[in-house]
This record gives sequence, C-alpha cells and structure tokens, in this order.
Amino acid sequence: MSLLELKDVHTYYGAVHALRGVSLKVEEGEIVTLIGSNGAGKTTTLRTISGLERARSGSITLNGKSIEHTAPHEIVRLGVGHSPEGRRVFTRMSVRENLEMGAFLRKPGAEVQADFKKVFDLFPRLKEREFQAAGTMSGGEQQMLAIGRALMGQPKVLLLDEPSMGLAPILVEQIFDIIKEINSRGTAVLLVEQNAMMALGIANRGYILQIGEVTLEDDCKKLANNPKVKEAYLGV
Repeated sequence: MSLLELKDVHTYYGAVHALRGVSLKVEEGEIVTLIGSNGAGKTTTLRTISGLERARSGSITLNGKSIEHTAPHEIVRLGVGHSPEGRRVFTRMSVRENLEMGAFLRKPGAEVQADFKKVFDLFPRLKEREFQAAGTMSGGEQQMLAIGRALMGQPKVLLLDEPSMGLAPILVEQIFDIIKEINSRGTAVLLVEQNAMMALGIANRGYILQIGEVTLEDDCKKLANNPKVKEAYLGV
C-alpha cells in the first residue's frame, strides 16, 4: 500500500478538463517530482490532492484511506501538508503567527512547541524574524515560512509547489538542501518544480505531465538521461 496514490483522476475547471486520468504514487520516504510545462496540470494535481479542487472522478488515497471527498482541513489532519505556489503567507501576521496557523488543528502544548523548535532549526532565519510581519520579508524568507507553516501540521507527505520560483540561485540551492533534510527526517515529498534539473537531482522518481496527462514515469536518473526529457525540460 502506497502512502499516497492517485488512480485515474479527472479534474475540471468549469468546462476545462485540467487533469485527464492522472495516476501516480508516493511511497514512504520518497521524494517524487512532477515535471511539465506551464499549464500541464502540476499545480492542479497538488490542489486536487489537498482538496482545494475536487476530482470529478478517480480515487485519491492516503495510507489506503480514500480522501477525494474529504474537506481540505481534514486532509491536513490526516497528514497532507501543502506549501502552495506563490507562498501565500499571511503578510500582516508575524512569522510566529503564520506558523501557529499551520498548527491550527492541533492542541497547544509541548509537542507543538517542539515543532516550532524543529522549524526554527531548519530555518534559522525564521527564528531571527520570529516577531516580524511576514509581508516585510524577502521572497526567500517567505518561501521558508510557507514550508515551515506546512510542516507545523506534522505531514506524512509534503506537497511543494514551485519552491524555487523567483529566488536567487544561492537561495535555490539552500531550499533544495532543506527539502532533502525534511525528507531525511521522515517526511515524503511530492515536488512540483520549474527547475527540472534540480528536481531530478534530488528526487527518487518522477512523472512527466503534458496537458493533464502523465506521459512518462521513471527513476529520476533515467528521466534525466532520456533524450526527449533532456530536449523538452532540461535545455540539453
């Protein structure tokens, strides 16, 4: 039984058929990446998993439990964290208040405080900015906060949507190192990332999405050496 599995998922935006039978799986301990051009359905896939969009048909299971008709906050409770495209931090709230929002389903106590410490250990910059308004921070700091907020829900699987978008190259490397560290601590990751080379470099397996369909799946080393993938996504 996979940690997370989608089978033949179809999602629509009105009359637009955005996902056309997407099937994929994430096993415990894995980093899996979704690669595709703009409009391929990558963000829609993550939003459908987290309940922000509804699959019209198909199944989504977490640890064997069906979640395709579950409310988004219950999906968080079950163990899916989501750091969305564009970060979406609460700009007028402090760093700490944003992190508290990530733990809103949990009872306050020692366990939550321990997770604050874990997030601050991963992102020392957030500790330095703990009482600063999130909207006054840099893009890189806001990305760290978005990931930290998702981690405060104690996810079994973390959905990351374009974590390197708009960041300087040195920060991109830092974010990817942090993703590897999060994974090494036991959280599976489903990664959508415009930097396909970097994504394939840290992930175990990958799926290529084109116009809402999975057209290729394989071990990331094989994908990185696939001539069609090289030409379309790696600029080689």
